[in-house]
Amino acid sequence: MRDFKDNLSDRLKTAAEAKKAMLSKAARPSPDDPAEIERRAQRQAIVEAREARAIEKAQTAKELAEQQALDIAARAEQKKRDEREMADLEVARAAEQKAIRDAKYAARKKRKA
Repeated sequence: MRDFKDNLSDRLKTAAEAKKAMLSKAARPSPDDPAEIERRAQRQAIVEAREARAIEKAQTAKELAEQQALDIAARAEQKKRDEREMADLEVARAAEQKAIRDAKYAARKKRKA
């Protein structure tokens, strides 16, 4: 029976050590731990880099939107100029056709007279 008790105490001791080892693995490291300080510094650097990329991306998007707005405005202005030019050409063509028609009419009147 003595052997049973020793065996039980060994098992309890081993289980307690295993539990302690698992708890130490899962426990939070001390804030003063150099590895923890390094890990926090790395995380902070990652966060700062991410924020810098987000700011740069937003700035690039803003510049792109401004450029697109300028391009749209330039195209609209060019379209207005083209429409005015087409209207002027149409007026000139109509005036030329009227002049030709009037000349034909005047020549016909002259022949009849």
